[in-house]
Amino acid sequence: MDRHYAAEIVGLVRSSLAPAVLKDKLEDYHENDIAEAFNDLHPAERARLATLLDTDQLTDIFESMDEEQRDRFFPELPVKKAVALLNKGMDADTAAKLLRSTGPVRRDLIVELLDSGVREDIRLVSSFTEEQIGSHMTTNYIEIPSSASVKEAMRLLKQQAAENDNIQTLYVLDKDGTLAGAIDLKDLIIARSSQPLSDIVAQNYPYIYANEQIDEILDELKDYSEDSIPVLDNDNQLVGVITGSDVLALYQEEMEEDYARLAGLSAQEDLNETLFRSVKKRIPWLCVLLFLAMGVSSVVGIFEPVVAKLTMVAAFQSLILDMSGNVGTQSLAVSLRVLTDDELTWNQKLYLVFKETRTGAANGFIIGLFSCLVMGVYIYVAYPYDFATSYAISGVIGLSMLISMVVSSLFGTVIPILFQAVHVDPATASGPLITTINDLTAVLTYYTLVFVFLIQVMHLGG
Repeated sequence: MDRHYAAEIVGLVRSSLAPAVLKDKLEDYHENDIAEAFNDLHPAERARLATLLDTDQLTDIFESMDEEQRDRFFPELPVKKAVALLNKGMDADTAAKLLRSTGPVRRDLIVELLDSGVREDIRLVSSFTEEQIGSHMTTNYIEIPSSASVKEAMRLLKQQAAENDNIQTLYVLDKDGTLAGAIDLKDLIIARSSQPLSDIVAQNYPYIYANEQIDEILDELKDYSEDSIPVLDNDNQLVGVITGSDVLALYQEEMEEDYARLAGLSAQEDLNETLFRSVKKRIPWLCVLLFLAMGVSSVVGIFEPVVAKLTMVAAFQSLILDMSGNVGTQSLAVSLRVLTDDELTWNQKLYLVFKETRTGAANGFIIGLFSCLVMGVYIYVAYPYDFATSYAISGVIGLSMLISMVVSSLFGTVIPILFQAVHVDPATASGPLITTINDLTAVLTYYTLVFVFLIQVMHLGG
């Protein structure tokens, strides 16, 4: 059985079926499959399908889409359908993002036609910047007055549940709207009607403020692992909640941005980004890396007389550079992961430097020794040198590799720590930057050892 139904749905939409028959058949498919089919339909076909579906179905389909899909397809909806979609109970943060994806004239018209409560929720969420937690909260939650009984709380839950999806945690409010605590749904269900509500209220429930910066609070949110966390204004009044799925999405977005920076980009790019924006994001780091690469070339130029005397050493340069870069990237990845903990002390950071450098030294010793043994045999067979000279050359290669790997581990750990100390995202210490610095160090180390030991001491190439 084929479990991928998007192609079938596209075929149905493009068939000559009567609208009522088509609508009935589409009810047999999951909203995820219909959302996937949207990608393969023409704009006119999507508009026809959106008009055909009822609001509940369309809401489920849009909630199944990722953000890029929603931003692409929402502007195609007829205004009447777009208003119905937003009025149906879509989370305020999602609704605000959808409105930003459409033109200003159309956006103002849709906002004007929205229910007053929905309009106010969207305006509240839109009042925060993308970097603030309030722009990602939802006003979809259950609230219970602190004066209610257990029986009254159950009645209010049933009354509000029809319009709210986030019912696992109920929020208890004082008369002035300030947060008094939270109730787990299970605790309310098993509570006796005569039991005081205060017995099941968690009064020290975690909360955050709407104007807090996402990058400062994200790790704390992730550690709570709650299905939702209340969001308060500066007067400690409940204005929304942020769900576990929202936290996961924000964390994934943060990771994607970090990976983008590791590649030398300033932010994540997408398929729809213009050439100008893509170039603008990449060119600053490329300019920095260009000057560093010129430094590497200059160092190689300085040692040109060394290479001229002993040309065969140039063949092993890439071996040392590659291993140095590999170790530096490993240390950088470990450091970035550890530095996500904002509570690290300087002693712990110094220990991280020591640990990574020690690991680099151990790996460098093993790889360097192995390279020395293998390269010695290779040089003896491939070049006109005796056994002792071959192993002298391979010894320089192994020693260069050891030193380069130690230094690479050091740079791969120290640089992100220094970036964090000056309040720059550690991920900005990108892979290309670390690799280029390590190349400079490795070239300098390798050719210095060649010059000192092989040319000055052993008089090779003379």
